[in-house]
Amino acid sequence: MVHCSPLVEEPKPVGARFSSLQVFVHPCRHEWFEKNPISLVRHSAKRQKLPDVLELDEVKKLLAELENPTRVLVFLTAATGLRVSEALGLKWSDFDFSDRQILLSRAVLHQQLGNMKTEASQKPVPMDGALLDSLRDWSREAPYRQKGDWVFASPAMGGKQPYWPETLLKCHVHRTAKRLGITKVLGWHSFRRTLARLLGGSNEDVRTVQELMRHANSRLTLDVYAQALTPAKRAAHRRLVGLIQTTAETAHGPTWSRAEEAIDASA
Repeated sequence: MVHCSPLVEEPKPVGARFSSLQVFVHPCRHEWFEKNPISLVRHSAKRQKLPDVLELDEVKKLLAELENPTRVLVFLTAATGLRVSEALGLKWSDFDFSDRQILLSRAVLHQQLGNMKTEASQKPVPMDGALLDSLRDWSREAPYRQKGDWVFASPAMGGKQPYWPETLLKCHVHRTAKRLGITKVLGWHSFRRTLARLLGGSNEDVRTVQELMRHANSRLTLDVYAQALTPAKRAAHRRLVGLIQTTAETAHGPTWSRAEEAIDASA
């Protein structure tokens, strides 16, 4: 088992508590500024590029190199789509190993205990196969494994709080990815996106994908399908290419034939 260096209680960045627009509200209220200098700045909600998503073999390589608890956390988020705040909010009492499911009831963000993101987020999550085995193994290895203990309890904090997600990400995931030659920009949400793309590219129906991803509505799930190269998309593309090819051959066929006839006639 690998321990990161002792954790430091990192202060929350200003951006986590205030938007850039809100920073100047207080000075304006006290008339230190005539108006908010940020109010006319355009904020684009459009992404500059699509977030990086891992290939399946890249996930396998990471899991082969990582050690617990980071390995279990990566496996859990990649195989279930749990948000890292939900995974870090897990206690051993949330695991029903006999029914092979995880019961979600809390999330931990910046070491603050909170509720789940949506009602759909609270639905039980299945755990089977190798993931079930890995979690069982971790339940025996973890330094804190009582029912009320955090699954990813930080030894540096005496088990009273979970790890900071940035610590495991930077200390282990990023370093291992670099060593493996994975140059993609990775965050904890990368593993949820990876699962979404794998499900979107499979033959699973929309309802099943929505349940597994715990999306609040089907529109989010349909967005997953829109971004994935599903078998249906490939089949449609193949038919279209065949149609274009057939049309092109038909258009050029008569011209070629008349040329051949002219050559034959002159001969």
